[in-house]
Amino acid sequence: MTVAVDVGPIINMSGAISQVQGSVIDGLSTMAMQQITMKDGIIQQDNFDTYPVMRIAATPEVNVHFIQSDNRSTGLGEPALPPLAPAVTNAIFAATGTRVRSMPLSEQGFNLV
Repeated sequence: MTVAVDVGPIINMSGAISQVQGSVIDGLSTMAMQQITMKDGIIQQDNFDTYPVMRIAATPEVNVHFIQSDNRSTGLGEPALPPLAPAVTNAIFAATGTRVRSMPLSEQGFNLV
């Protein structure tokens, strides 16, 4: 996966790269397989054995490119996350002709891991 980010001047490049990579992995994990369900008012996923998270072996390589600009500095925790699901679901549409309208993808018959 390749990510291009413009968040203004970068002071700590290795930390910035790690932050973006983490956002991408979190977003992929969320859209691919995470779901919270309730039964009789009780949340059913109460630990990681029932709330799956993407493991290291399943994560793609994430290449991060920063656009060096004079824009005002912004945070790095969020910019890579919001466009992830639309980008992946548009790629699914381009490859299959099927529009994904809800998450997680595993409930729609698509598996990333």
